[in-house]
Amino acid sequence: MGIDDAVNKGKDLYEEHKDKIAEAVKSEQAEDISDKVLDGVADFAKKVAPGAADKIDEIRDGADKAVGNE
Repeated sequence: MGIDDAVNKGKDLYEEHKDKIAEAVKSEQAEDISDKVLDGVADFAKKVAPGAADKIDEIRDGADKAVGNE
């Protein structure tokens, strides 16, 4: 199987299950996991670049809106 075949199979699988994928991404479980991950990354970034805390929070909040249900 070549790269093109694998990409096409992935596209086909996505199209076949896109409703379930969208539902999973907007679930409470996804929200909980994404909050933990985003908080950890934001905390680390603030330690590395403490002067950019406001921008880091802004980016974190934007990312949080894309995943989960809140």
